[in-house]
Amino acid sequence: MNPRLTRQELLRRGAAGGAFLALPSLLAACGGGGGGGDATGELKDVLNFENWPYYMDTKQLRDAAGLTGPTTLEQFDQETGITVKYYEGIDSNEGLFAKIQGPLSQGNGIGRDIIVATDNSQFPSLYVTEEYVQKLDKSLIPNFDNLIDAQQSPGFDPNREYSLPWLTGIDGIAWNEKLTGGPVTSMTQLLTDPKLKGKVTLLGEMADTVGLVLIDNGDDPTNVSDEAFDRAIKSIQDALDSGQILKFTGNDYGPPLARGDFAACVAWSGDLAQLVLENEDLKWAVPEKGGIIWTDNMFIPLGGSVPTASTYMNFAYDPKISAQIALATGYIPSVKGVREEALKLNPDAGGNELVFPSDETLGNVQMNDPKMVSNADYITTWQSVKGQ
Repeated sequence: MNPRLTRQELLRRGAAGGAFLALPSLLAACGGGGGGGDATGELKDVLNFENWPYYMDTKQLRDAAGLTGPTTLEQFDQETGITVKYYEGIDSNEGLFAKIQGPLSQGNGIGRDIIVATDNSQFPSLYVTEEYVQKLDKSLIPNFDNLIDAQQSPGFDPNREYSLPWLTGIDGIAWNEKLTGGPVTSMTQLLTDPKLKGKVTLLGEMADTVGLVLIDNGDDPTNVSDEAFDRAIKSIQDALDSGQILKFTGNDYGPPLARGDFAACVAWSGDLAQLVLENEDLKWAVPEKGGIIWTDNMFIPLGGSVPTASTYMNFAYDPKISAQIALATGYIPSVKGVREEALKLNPDAGGNELVFPSDETLGNVQMNDPKMVSNADYITTWQSVKGQ
């Protein structure tokens, strides 16, 4: 039984619609700044922002959330005169790193001013230690003071010199009730229920899938032993060998899940708030034994315009703006004062469990062990399980 935690306490544990970006378009920009600006101090009139799908307050999502007026990207343009070229090209942390490591390792830009990486992967630490990212200009981010206390000092960036949280989410199980005939409440059910055979997908990010299986097995995801890791891998390998698992996915699980191409999967919390707009039979929940919580973080890669990116980060950390993004996307903000602003936008917002999880929900989720996600042997084993 996990101890009941407040949101601040739980997040503190972890502290120790736009255009789709195709691979060729990113690689074409890898020879240099590619329009992404530079760190010379010049404010650019275009911001190139690379993010995950389902992660911005598009007009469709604003309408569904009952929000009126222009999107926050349009508001940013109106307020600053800076146009945002927004790309939804991140399918996985590993995939993004594979695309950009080459040019960054040579000191070249990638045509982006902001990229996003998840703290339950090895990549935030790699970006900082390999000097692939630049320091924020905090003189341009007075709203930095709005960062919640629990997110002030992550292990990969203790002084928040290089990063700011974008949004926080929870790993859980999604299912199509029309195809499953009822709820999918545990990883054991997902991995073994014969009614789901061949109709299940798992996230390819080790921390997401292995973390949930560790909890299901009764092991501690915050302090992973070799024995516990091996047990989790065996559970997943057995499901693969039996034909239970259709495939591993990145963020691309969304459209086929909405179409009914498979019945159930490991999925991220806010995505389902949006996918249900396409298929009302979709459900999502934290597994009975518990879920995994994580935070995505904004970074300024080499070649990106520090002033332009910092100006956007300051804008996004205005509680009024952060509230709009959170309510539209269904993810948890890291900005002080958002709840009050959200209630002004929608008096029922306080009951939105995805954006403002209850203490009961937070008492049933945990962070992943940073040592697990950076363990070279574990990473090799996981790649082998995925068949890569």
